[in-house]
Amino acid sequence: MQTHAALILVDVQPDFMPGGSLACHEGDAIVPGADRLLRRRLFRHCVATQDWHPRGHASFASSHVGTQPFQQIPLHGHPQTLWPDHCVQDTAGAALHPAIDWSSLDLILRKGSDTQVDSYSGFRENHGPDGSRPSTGLAGWLRERGVDEVYVAGLARDVCVLWTVQDAQALGFRAHLLWDLTRPVTPDSDEATRATLRAAGIGIVESADSLA
Repeated sequence: MQTHAALILVDVQPDFMPGGSLACHEGDAIVPGADRLLRRRLFRHCVATQDWHPRGHASFASSHVGTQPFQQIPLHGHPQTLWPDHCVQDTAGAALHPAIDWSSLDLILRKGSDTQVDSYSGFRENHGPDGSRPSTGLAGWLRERGVDEVYVAGLARDVCVLWTVQDAQALGFRAHLLWDLTRPVTPDSDEATRATLRAAGIGIVESADSLA
């Protein structure tokens, strides 16, 4: 068991998979591996984040007249990508994926529930009206349990997973991204994602090699 490490599974939800409203490239391919990893109980603590948006969220293109999904607008002084409506609270697309046994989870952290603030990272929300990035409380929760290292997987590799693992490293955790258990919105972003991770000193690992 990884006694001082936690597994963070980011937004493994049907809306981010083929057929979902914001499908990642091959997003469903990570489901069997994520399920196997949870069943192995290699980590003392396992966390899942869950995108959990109210209807009319500020990150939805449908909330801004004359805009289209994937267009960028300024929001609270920072660029905001506008998304298709996705992971709306209490819809099937927002559920944690039903093909995964989630019984070993210690925490489900719902994010993105503030109508005016998007929330990619499991550790901090995006910039809000006052310019800050409020904490979700996850860092403190992990530290209280003696965690100093995290392995991050899930969706999407180039957005919420990337922001989560970057924040983990910035907040003092040894951070690793389980590359084979992530998928991007588009694979065109993979080269830039790898470069960003390397520049930050974040480990890029394969689950079969690092968790054997």
